[in-house]
Amino acid sequence: MSASLAPTPFRVDSTRRETEDTWTLDLVAEGGEPLRFEPGQFTMLYAFGVGEVPISVSGDPARPQTLVHTVRAVGAVTRAVCAAGAGDRLGVRGPFGRAWPRPAAGTDVVFVAGGLGLAPLRPAIYAALEDRERHGRVIVLYGGRAPEQLLYREQLDAWRERDDLELAVTVDAAGEGWRGRVGVVPGLLERAQLDPQRSVVLACGPEVMMRFSVDAAVALGIDPGRVFVSLERNMRCAVGHCGHCQLGGSFVCRDGPVFAWPEIAPQLRVAER
Repeated sequence: MSASLAPTPFRVDSTRRETEDTWTLDLVAEGGEPLRFEPGQFTMLYAFGVGEVPISVSGDPARPQTLVHTVRAVGAVTRAVCAAGAGDRLGVRGPFGRAWPRPAAGTDVVFVAGGLGLAPLRPAIYAALEDRERHGRVIVLYGGRAPEQLLYREQLDAWRERDDLELAVTVDAAGEGWRGRVGVVPGLLERAQLDPQRSVVLACGPEVMMRFSVDAAVALGIDPGRVFVSLERNMRCAVGHCGHCQLGGSFVCRDGPVFAWPEIAPQLRVAER
């Protein structure tokens, strides 16, 4: 069996509940060798006896000793992964896929996330903050359906206190006690007062959110070629063999999951049947 198809055993070091159905797992390789990855790449997580599922890495690429994934329990495999506790074993294949681009020096980097889409963007945010002097503005625009659906709430509070990062958070519907913004993510782009000639946009979230966010960015004058999105639709094998993730002439697992907007826009604008 080729190395790309054979899972490596990892031990669950700790877990944290993010929302009612979403957990973050810290994994450590049983062999001790860290899994190095680029921001935006994903792995295949294998729950022994159940199956495997593609999940973007959501940890810090500068700290590869701990492999971090944030997983929503929506099917048999993800429910099994989320049910894993400290000391349990999961299999890992990867990393796979094309990473987020490294923005040019002096660029304003705008991260646009919706819901669980903050997880694939978080490694790129870590990288931008690790090399903070390289960039102009670093802006994180994040939205969720409701306050209780927001990920990494303690980290959001810490980011909000930094003077070298601009954070704006919104929710679709606010319950009692919410004092933040209410509205959709594309509206945050319109408020951010971006310099279109200096800005690069990295976006991840529900596809409808990404389409409207890209439209908002382009309306502000940002070149579509400076807008990048991440997809994970229908990936199964991670190496382009099974064909489940084919989108037009591309395989999301092999050619993505990160795409420049002009590469993928025609396919994402086709109505599903």
